Amino acid sequence: MERIFAKSTLREYWEKYPNSEQYLKTWYDTAMSSEWNNPNAVKQTYANASILKDSRVVFNIKGNSYRLVTKFNFKKKWIFIRFIGTHNEYDNINANTI
Repeated sequence: MERIFAKSTLREYWEKYPNSEQYLKTWYDTAMSSEWNNPNAVKQTYANASILKDSRVVFNIKGNSYRLVTKFNFKKKWIFIRFIGTHNEYDNINANTI
């Protein structure tokens, strides 16, 4: 079981963009019930996830309408939400440093 910091970030986003709500809830539920010990385990669940340096993973949400950037601590089973935004907003950040 993973621990996600912070669900409130996701909630605030789906309150602003209601069409993302069910997709973010599905991602959250999947992440909470998964045993991701390394990036390859994440890819087994989310084949389209992008693995970046420094234990960062980018998830495509709602058919790539949104991007979710996370930072993992695989040893402690922690996932930190670093960014959620539209595909266009994602293009304006550096996912390796945000």
